[in-house]
Amino acid sequence: MAIGRKNWIFAGSKAGGERAAAVYSVIETAKLNGIEPQAYIADVIENIPGDWPLLAGASSCRETGI
Repeated sequence: MAIGRKNWIFAGSKAGGERAAAVYSVIETAKLNGIEPQAYIADVIENIPGDWPLLAGASSCRETGI
């Protein structure tokens, strides 16, 4: 699949291009599975815990109290 071809010029950096590729991948995978991409992404974001960055550094559920 060729998505974005000339649009990569506008990513700004290699990291920006990698992030854009990840987003395109999520969107196209949702479409291929018959899921509306915007609704899927909104649902994923809604289900991220409010204290997620704090949880990311914890090594176990016991440390977080989950």
